[in-house]
Amino acid sequence: MATVQVSEAEKVYILHGIRDDLRVDGRGCEDYRHMEIETDVVSNTDGSAKVSLGHTAVLVGIKAEIGKPRPMVPNEGYLEFFVDCSANATPEFEGRGGEELGTELSNTLYKVFNNKQSLDLRALCISAGEHCWVLYVDVLLLQCDGNLYDAISIAIKAALFNTKIPRVHISSDEEGGKEIELSDDPYDCMRLQVESVPCIVTLCKVGHRHVVDATLQEKACSVASLIISVTHKGTVTCTRKVGGGSLDPESIFEMIEAGKRVGKALHAPLMKLLQQEESLGKKRQKVGFLG
Repeated sequence: MATVQVSEAEKVYILHGIRDDLRVDGRGCEDYRHMEIETDVVSNTDGSAKVSLGHTAVLVGIKAEIGKPRPMVPNEGYLEFFVDCSANATPEFEGRGGEELGTELSNTLYKVFNNKQSLDLRALCISAGEHCWVLYVDVLLLQCDGNLYDAISIAIKAALFNTKIPRVHISSDEEGGKEIELSDDPYDCMRLQVESVPCIVTLCKVGHRHVVDATLQEKACSVASLIISVTHKGTVTCTRKVGGGSLDPESIFEMIEAGKRVGKALHAPLMKLLQQEESLGKKRQKVGFLG
């Protein structure tokens, strides 16, 4: 993870500000930085989105391919994650540093998104035990200024909302085998129900309080962080503690409650924004990335 050096005087200034619910950039402890979301930004994918959170920028592309269901769940499709930590985001991602972080992020994303509570995986089944849709989710980190998990999860939810999977028609050939035909009509497609797809909220323990959407400077003052994935109903589907410090039970409870509150409040405006952007159709003016 990208890090910055912070002097003792800066640490004291940051700690005292957070103690008084006033961070360096003027936010409260449970406020996000300015966020920008664009969908349908990469032409050769089935769904894509770019999210900018402060100076953190993430690009997500999703490709749907036909594969074989896993033996344990023959009537479900599945997702595969790959995270590319570009050295352009920060020099620390050069060499093995970027690979290790990419693997760590991919493993966490797999736990958060690849389950029945997050997405209706049965909708990805074409023919039980034989064919299913596999969604390859590629994440590219363009800029890194803290809070990668939250930005990536929002970008994945937006890209899943934007994903259009071709409609499948199954017919039998003369020998009794199955033939799969994909519709050529771009409007004859299947859309995913992303209402219950969770968003990740990362809370960093700084001093005796915790903050949402920490910058790299605030992260440098943090002893430990709690990653929480929260659905639109406020249900926690996954938690993970990161960092070398420890968290007492009372802090963990307070952080989970704050994460549920912040995560639940994040879903409604996000879905409203995605639906508004899609309703514009071709009239939508593309700005920023690939505009």
